[in-house]
Amino acid sequence: MATKRDYYETLGVDRDADEATIKSQYRKMAMKYHPDRNPGDKESEGRFKEAAEAYEVLRDTEKRSIYDRYGYEGLNGTGFSGFEDIFSSFGDIFEDFFGFGMGGTSRPGARRGADLRYDLEIDFLDAAFGVETEITVEKQEKCYACDGAGCEPGTSYETCPVCRGAGQVTRSQGFFSIRTTCPNCRGEGRSIPHPCHACRGAGRVLNKKAVIVKIPAGVDTGSRLRLTEEGESGLKGGPPGDLYVVIHVKPHDFFKREDTDIICEIPISFVDAAIGTTVEVPTLSEKRTLKIPKGTQPNEVFRFEGLGIPSLRGYGRGDQFIKLRMKTPTSLSKKQESILKEFAQLESKKISSKLKKLFNGKQ
Repeated sequence: MATKRDYYETLGVDRDADEATIKSQYRKMAMKYHPDRNPGDKESEGRFKEAAEAYEVLRDTEKRSIYDRYGYEGLNGTGFSGFEDIFSSFGDIFEDFFGFGMGGTSRPGARRGADLRYDLEIDFLDAAFGVETEITVEKQEKCYACDGAGCEPGTSYETCPVCRGAGQVTRSQGFFSIRTTCPNCRGEGRSIPHPCHACRGAGRVLNKKAVIVKIPAGVDTGSRLRLTEEGESGLKGGPPGDLYVVIHVKPHDFFKREDTDIICEIPISFVDAAIGTTVEVPTLSEKRTLKIPKGTQPNEVFRFEGLGIPSLRGYGRGDQFIKLRMKTPTSLSKKQESILKEFAQLESKKISSKLKKLFNGKQ
C-alpha cells in the first residue's frame, strides 16, 4: 500500500507557514494539476487529489493542530475522511480560478436598481442664484399590476421543474461534480407559469415620472446633483438607484464667469476716459454706478466686491470685474472733426516738447 506524503511536503510549504502562504501555494498547485487542464493525465489527477487533501487539513486550525501532534492517525474520528469530503468546502478557491463553485445553493438575491443620468440646461442667472424646476424622467418602475412580483394577480410562483427549487443543476466532470446555475430559472429556483399581463413577468414597467429638482446657487456647467432613490426600481425587492442631474449653463450675452467671479466689458469713449465720467453698470441683481477717473487707460479693470457668483461651499460670493473697452467713433460731424484736429495739434506740440527736453537732458 502506498504511503501518504507529508501534507507540508505535498504543498511545498514549511511547517510554520501561515494560512495565506498555504492558500497561495495550494492555488498554484490547483491551477497546475487541475484535471480540466490535464485531461486523461492520471498523475496530475493524483497530485491534484493530494494537494486538495493536504489543503483541507492545513487550512483548518483544529485539524492542523491534530495532524502536527499525531499525524494521519490522529485525524481518524474527526469527521475527515480524505479526498471525498474536500470539495464541499472549496467554493472560494474554484470560483477564483475557474468561474464556478463546488458547492452551496446560493441564489441571486435582491438587486439595486440602476442609476440614471439627466442632462439639464439652465440659464446663467438661475445657476447664479439657484432655482427649483421640474423634469420628466423615463425609467423602469415597480409594476403597478403585480406590485413587482411578476406573476399575474391571483397566481403565484411554481418550483422550477429542472432544478427542483435548488437554483442549480449538477453535472459530472471526471471524478467530481460541478454545480452551475440552472438555465431554466436562472438560479431563481422557481418559475412563473402565469406572467403578469402588464410587465410580462419582469416585475417592472417603463414609466415617465415628474421629479422636482432644487438647484443650489452657484452651480456651473458640469455640476452634478444626486437625487437619492429617484433612479430605476430595484429587482426582487432591492432598493431603487439614484438619479444624477448634470448641469449645463447657457452662456450670457453680457457676463462671463471665471470660478465665482464674473467679468463684463463696458464701452467708453476716449474723451470720457480722458476727462473722467460716471457710467451705470449692470450687475447680477441691479445696476451700480461706476466712477471713471480722469486719464483712465484702455483695458483698465475695475471691481465690484462681493457681486459675483455665490460659492457652493457657502463662503460668500465672488467679485464682478469691469473691463473698459475704448470706443472709437466711426462718423464725425465737421465740428467734432475740427475740435479733434485742434486737440491733436495741441497734443502733438506737447509730445514734441517732451521729446526735446528728453534729448537735451532737461527732464
